[in-house]
Order: sequence, then structure tokens, then C-alpha cells
Amino acid sequence: MAEAQANIGVVGLAVMGSNLARNLARHGNTVAVYNRSYGRTETLINEHGSEGTFVPSETIEDFVASLAKPRTAIIMVKAGEPTDAMINALANAMEPGDIIVDGGNAYFPDTIRREKEIRARGLHFVGCGISGGEEGALNGPSMMPGGTDESWKTLGPILESIAAVAEGEPCVTHIGHDGAGHFVKMVHNGIEYADMQLIGESYDLLRRGLGMSAEEIANTFDEWNKGDLDSYLVEITAEVLHHVDAKTGKPFVDVVVDRAGMKGTGTWTVQTALSLATPVTGIAEAVFARGLSSMVAQREEVKTKPLAGPNGKIDVEDKAAFVEAVRQALYASKIVAYAQGFDEIRAGAAEHNWQIDLGAVARIWRGGCIIRAKFLNRISEAFDSGEKFESLLQDAYFKAAVENAQDAWREVVATAARVGIPVPAFSSSLSYYDGLRSDRLPAALIQGQRDFFGAHTYGRVDMPGTFHTLWSEDRSEIEA
Repeated sequence: MAEAQANIGVVGLAVMGSNLARNLARHGNTVAVYNRSYGRTETLINEHGSEGTFVPSETIEDFVASLAKPRTAIIMVKAGEPTDAMINALANAMEPGDIIVDGGNAYFPDTIRREKEIRARGLHFVGCGISGGEEGALNGPSMMPGGTDESWKTLGPILESIAAVAEGEPCVTHIGHDGAGHFVKMVHNGIEYADMQLIGESYDLLRRGLGMSAEEIANTFDEWNKGDLDSYLVEITAEVLHHVDAKTGKPFVDVVVDRAGMKGTGTWTVQTALSLATPVTGIAEAVFARGLSSMVAQREEVKTKPLAGPNGKIDVEDKAAFVEAVRQALYASKIVAYAQGFDEIRAGAAEHNWQIDLGAVARIWRGGCIIRAKFLNRISEAFDSGEKFESLLQDAYFKAAVENAQDAWREVVATAARVGIPVPAFSSSLSYYDGLRSDRLPAALIQGQRDFFGAHTYGRVDMPGTFHTLWSEDRSEIEA
């Protein structure tokens, strides 16, 4: 039986788990490691054992025995049944007070369920969102742990030792209890979907609309990354567009099949937002756009039976001015995506009684994660300022930024519609902005319709109360 010497353990040694274990070891942690197939454990020790102190085990029992109390193990296995099976195996070998951490992309209701079940057995369960991909796991991710306050006392210093650092602060914080960590990671991924779609729409406008080459657009994104749009996604967009395919000599982007995959977190974000009655229009359109890209049969049919419409060519006198308009539209729409994402976090926190510090969330997203961006400093400052606002769009900085960009934003959306280039994320973000600033919305008519066919009642603008019109009778109004 192994000696209890490791302060942290990692279960599941595929690339993410292996990289996380290496990161932990490099930062002074003694890391117990276990994989169902011992070959991966041997590979880690043989190739990277010199990076720190590892304690390999061939069985779950030996793995748990190698952990110092309170035993703390991070699971990095496939989501779903494999995660449940590993949680149960660890719980069977552990003792009350020990900590099981799920570092995968779990659906937060599953985390709430698992936490309740494990808590009933006297153990702590922590759902921890980890962002940054394989590189982040190795060199410093952004992490979003939930779980109990007691578990954070043990886990916090360990995670702080390996987190990305932004402006001297580790990119990890205790998000809240039970499923809060995985909830916030889910919304993070939803914002990522929107951000990527907006960048894609910008590329399409410049490439298909203006006829710019991939290299020209790469240079444009390089320049954009020096200003307000400074972010990881803009940076890597330029790198992808600069890349040339070795086999054909063509721009890499031109040899990639135009079907975007997805693993579910964007869909979860939209489904959850619907259940919370919180509009996340930019994220939703990003998910739908990926779905449309994968509708192979429908898209192939259009090639043989074309649908009428403009040719997508944008004819402007001042090309540079339109490129700048696209940049402004991208920034304004990006602000809306983040505003909607934080609205969903606020609504989820209220629904589940989580005490989530929105400023702290913005701060831990400044480094290590996929959506890290310069303007997250502005977001954290907005939430930490003490100013009361229901929408991030009412913060002075973001309000001015969007208002200053709106003429360009409208020009871009109108031009795209006129020439037939789809910009669902741009246009839905602008519509959301216009919806918020409208004194009255057609919802009044919709509620009237609902009352007509379903007696769903309505309120009046001139008196309190709830009312119903007797539509099938004399159309008099009664108080409901």
C-alpha cells in the first residue's frame, strides 16, 4: 500500500489530465496519479517524471491510500457515465471529509445532483470548470470551482498554485456552492460561442463582401488586436488566417470544410437561459449558426436548386472606412454578448441561491481562458464600482462604447442584409440593444392576442391589477 504523501491527486491521464498533473507537480505539489489503463500512467512518469513529484498507482485503492488527508482528487475523465462511475469508485474508497473534484465540462444540474449525493455520504464534491484547453491545463488555466466553503480551504491554495496569473492575481476564485462553478463555466463557453461567431461574421464581410485575401484580413486582425479588441480569440484568428496549407499552398482557411462542430456547452447555455427567461440572443444565434453549417443535405440541395438573392459583394467608395465600421460593430456586439452572459449568471445565481461575485468572475477570465480579453478589466471595474445597474450596457464606459459604435453597427448590419451576407449574431445583438432602449414593444399586442385565444390576462398602463376581456361575449373587461 502506498504511503499517504500526495496533497493532490489526478484521475484520468489523457492530454488534459496529464497536463494538469504536470502543472501541479511543477508548482511544488506532490501529485498522485491514476488512470484506468496503467500504460498512460507509465507514459506520464517516463516522459515527464522529472518535472516534479508524482506518486503513480495501479489501483483506485492504492491511489486513495497515497493521498494525505483530507484526500483530494481531481477527476479528468469523459463526461456522463464514466464520470459517475469514477466518482462512485472514489467515494467507496474515501472517508468523510475527503474531497472529489470534477474538472470536466459537466452540465451543472448533474453537478448539483452529484454534490447532494456525495454530501450525503459525508464527503465534499466540487464541480470545477477549467478553461484554457490543453495549453492552459499545462501552463495555467482559468478555473471556476464550486463546492463548500470547507472544501475551498483545502482546494483553494492548490488551485491558486497552478492558475494563470493576470496582473498579479491568480485566475481562480470560489464561485459558489454545488453547481455554481460548472454553471459559470457553461456561460463562459456560451460567450465563447458568440465571440467566435462574431469574429466569423466579420471575416465573412471582409472576405466575401470586400474581396480581401486571407492574408489581408489576418493583418487587419493583427491591427485590431492592438486596441479595444485585444483578446486571445482575435489573436489566434490572425494566426489561423496567416497559416498556409502545406499541401496546396492555399490559405489554410480555404481548405477547411465549413462545418463547425460543438460539444454541448453552448446549447446548455441557451437552454438554461430559456428556462430562466433571460435573452442571450448572440449566444443563441451562434449555436444556431453552427447547426446550420452542419445541415449538409439542405445546403447541398441549394447548390442544385439555388435560392434567389444578392451575390454578397459589397461595393463601397471607402473600403478602409467600412473595415473600421466592421471593427466597431464587432466591439459593440461583443459587449452585448458579455452583457447577456453576465445577465444569465445573475439570473442563475438568483434561481439557485448562489452568491456569485460578478467582478471576481470577470477578473478570473482575464487570463488562462479562451475568452480572455483586455476589456474584462473594464467589466470587473464596472461590477466592483458599487454603481447599481441591471445591465452592463448601463455602465458608463460600455454605454458610451456602444452608443459611439451604433452608427457603424447599423451600417454593417444593413449592408449585410442588402448584399445577402448572413450576420445573425451582429443583427440579433443590435436588435437586443434596440429592444432594451424601446419605450414600448409589440409585446402589448402579443399579450392581447394571448388573452384573446387563451384568457391569459394582461395588465393596463393606467391602473394596477390584472384584467381579461370577454372576447367571445360582449368584449367587456373584467378584473381577473
